[in-house]
Amino acid sequence: MQDTTVILFIIKLCLGAFASFFAILLWAKTRNLPWAFIFLGTIFQYCAIVYNLLCFLGIIPVEFFPVFGIPIFTLIFTVLPALFFIIGFVIMFVRSDRYGR
Repeated sequence: MQDTTVILFIIKLCLGAFASFFAILLWAKTRNLPWAFIFLGTIFQYCAIVYNLLCFLGIIPVEFFPVFGIPIFTLIFTVLPALFFIIGFVIMFVRSDRYGR
């Protein structure tokens, strides 16, 4: 294990934890659908960081249930955060376009 890889994982975990913590705090105050998807994207992105760390440490086998040669959890944690961000931004765009803002 390289020192730089460990340092990068620590930085990602710390920043991701802060982002997820504040997303959860803001989620409790905001009842807006686009923001809910942004929060979900942030939380799933943090889950992806934790999953990558567990795979890197060998705790979770990487080759678990491949779909088209890609492990299913790797595919899910790669696609879902971006998908949630896209859905949230599209809803914001449609709402802002509808009201002429």
